[in-house]
Amino acid sequence: MSFLLSLSRFIDALNEKIGSGVSWALFISVLICTGNALVRYVFHTSSNAWLEIQWYLFSAIFLLATSYTLRRNEHVRIDVVVGHFSKRTQVWIDVFGFLVFLLPMTLLVLYYAVPYAWESIHNQEVSSNAGGLIVWPAKLLIPAGFLLLTLQGISELIKRIGFLQGKVDASAFDKHSTTPEEEIEAIKAANNLN
Repeated sequence: MSFLLSLSRFIDALNEKIGSGVSWALFISVLICTGNALVRYVFHTSSNAWLEIQWYLFSAIFLLATSYTLRRNEHVRIDVVVGHFSKRTQVWIDVFGFLVFLLPMTLLVLYYAVPYAWESIHNQEVSSNAGGLIVWPAKLLIPAGFLLLTLQGISELIKRIGFLQGKVDASAFDKHSTTPEEEIEAIKAANNLN
């Protein structure tokens, strides 16, 4: 189990770094979107390449951030119902969900996405739009995102099994988001520094 927990920590660290990197893709996409809108309205011109870059960045944000979101336990859940159960029962529900829903779905998508992306890379597929970009980087994001999600699902499964064996504390997979009260305290603390 210690090897599996080490593997879980490695996967968690990988997805944390990728999640932090994806935040820059969001920032860059906002800049490109704003710049493209200004150029379109001021100079009455536009470029399909800039629109496609936004599409690539949005794809990266959504596909690569899913594993980060799962790592932080922020996906939409049935907490309204499950929240009334004991922590142990909640963990069993998670184990069931990972084994029956998450992992089979991600593996199925990977099964179809890898050849789909590979064919695009092999053919050096280019957008059919005038001035468009190569398409394979966007298609490669699909298997990359689902591979990361599969790995994070395995990591979460390892942590839940570790909890059931008494080797992992529940804090290893609790939600990482701040509560509204914590956000208010952070704002107050930041205002007191100014």
